[in-house]
Amino acid sequence: MHTVAVLVLDHVVPFDMAAPMEVFRRTRLPDGRPAYRVRVCGEAAEVATDGFALRLEWGLEALEDADTIVVPGCSERAAPVSERVLAALRAAAEAGTRIASVCVGAFVLAEAGLLDGLRATTHWTAADALARRHPRVEVEPDVLYVDNGQILTSAGAAAGLDLCLHMVRRDLGSAVAADAARMSVMPLEREGGQAQFIVQQQPPIPQGSTLEPLLRWIEDNLAHEVTLGGMAARSGLSERTFSRRFREQTGSTPLQWLLRARVRRAQYLLEHSDHPVERVARQAGFGSPTAFRERFRRVVGTSPQAYRAAFHGRTGVAHALASPANPRSGTSSSPIRGTGGASER
Repeated sequence: MHTVAVLVLDHVVPFDMAAPMEVFRRTRLPDGRPAYRVRVCGEAAEVATDGFALRLEWGLEALEDADTIVVPGCSERAAPVSERVLAALRAAAEAGTRIASVCVGAFVLAEAGLLDGLRATTHWTAADALARRHPRVEVEPDVLYVDNGQILTSAGAAAGLDLCLHMVRRDLGSAVAADAARMSVMPLEREGGQAQFIVQQQPPIPQGSTLEPLLRWIEDNLAHEVTLGGMAARSGLSERTFSRRFREQTGSTPLQWLLRARVRRAQYLLEHSDHPVERVARQAGFGSPTAFRERFRRVVGTSPQAYRAAFHGRTGVAHALASPANPRSGTSSSPIRGTGGASER
């Protein structure tokens, strides 16, 4: 029987821990036998988490004969990972054990050096920190999970379920994985990627920027044709000088800034209106519905229709949303794809 060790560290995130426990424990072979043996283990016999404590049946010795190790994320209150834990993970990796992380559990794998030179992901809010602390890791912030073969990482919360179901499919095939997904009341595959959940900040307008009046004018005229020549003329500059100054003051090209603002406007309209996609494209200033769909999918990671299905009518997102009349106040989010090998979603 395939043995899965869930490595629980102090201040573990309960959901991150429970997801692999439930998926693997509920998975059955076609004849009804359990497919996995799950051992919950840790460095200490008891670990704390928010609101309660956990007593563990297994110590780090459970990692030695595990076929798969899953490392859940821990809260910001957690102490630095001990060298004993890191050494145990390195030894398991050297022995060929499959090792996966859920959410910010990727930081533990990175501390152990297991992600050096590899693609990896984590919760989108922690992706920049992971890339900054571990520059040898190629962080992909817009995917649900990354499968490098022996080492796997997943984004936050429910993405841990996606990763576990992916591993079941790798181990036992799609039929068994589909049954496991039904037991978890989850689709075996979800459309899109983590990008749809990332809060897309409205393009910044630097305070005191000489371009500030122009940038606000652009935001108020997204539905109309806005050209580089028109922007330069409005600023009283040549196109070349305007482009150089724009990059100096915003860190972006005029076209990139404009397209980002238009995608954000489209997200708001998809969330808060029932307008057809073709009308949303016009209101956001895209030349055609086809161009709109292509740009939207490139930035958000899913189609406008799928985005609307996921987020239409929502309120109180992580940041205040822009209204069509005042788009400058807003931010937003975006969908979900797994990535790795032949199973890219």
